[in-house]
Amino acid sequence: MKTFHGRVAAVTGAGSGIGRALARELAARGAHLALSDINEATLAETVMLCEAAGAAAKITSQHVDVADRNAVYAWADQVVADHGRVNLIFNNAGVALAAGIEAMSYEDFEWLMSINFWGVVHGTKAFLPHLKAAGEGHVINMSSVFGLISVPGQAAYNAAKFAVRGFTDALRMELDMSPCGVSCTTVHPGGVKTNIARNARVDPSVAATLSHPDAAADEFDKMARTTPESAARQILLGVTRDRRRVLVGPDAAVIDLVSRLPAAASQRLIEKRATRRR
Repeated sequence: MKTFHGRVAAVTGAGSGIGRALARELAARGAHLALSDINEATLAETVMLCEAAGAAAKITSQHVDVADRNAVYAWADQVVADHGRVNLIFNNAGVALAAGIEAMSYEDFEWLMSINFWGVVHGTKAFLPHLKAAGEGHVINMSSVFGLISVPGQAAYNAAKFAVRGFTDALRMELDMSPCGVSCTTVHPGGVKTNIARNARVDPSVAATLSHPDAAADEFDKMARTTPESAARQILLGVTRDRRRVLVGPDAAVIDLVSRLPAAASQRLIEKRATRRR
């Protein structure tokens, strides 16, 4: 897919962050948009911003909880009913959780997995038949640099993002083996200036180690060097080049190199950094 002009792109988590930036960039490039988010107020703001761009021929939006399989399938059918077809699905919606494994509740673990992993599965399986029917399509699944390395206190997030990586890698090979006009890309963002850290659930065991309630989010903000707009452009470039993986931001490139070290070396580096942060 060398151009987005005239293509129909569906984006989950479009109400903020990378999802909003993707929607605006796609609008500027002349794509038709089908946007979803669980937050209707921020989703409406994104729609207005995309309409202001003036290039998108048609924009639809819908409240969707990606953890709800039936809701995602219903939305996929509605997108095709509204637009006639769909060419791209950006499975972008995600949440964060800071918790050690021993203290982490099953409720929190299942909440994160239902969105960050199962939301990607639901979006992929609901839209894939429609992409094939269109004859030209691309699945873009959001992993993370935490899908490349594991970090103490982020076991649930690591589990979900590694799962997305494995799931999408397998999908890419299956699509390559049976050419159908559809491809897919796994995205690994590094530190991107979004509100995901400020909206994260923080287990009491982790909160007790913080100097103040927003300490972790403040530190994330300091480390996040990439804007959502830059992230969106890097992702779309990866799609036009049919990349298997897209590393977003210079820190993602560094972390990718760290992930290639022997496990003992990479884990000791991460342990030392985590100890200093505490």
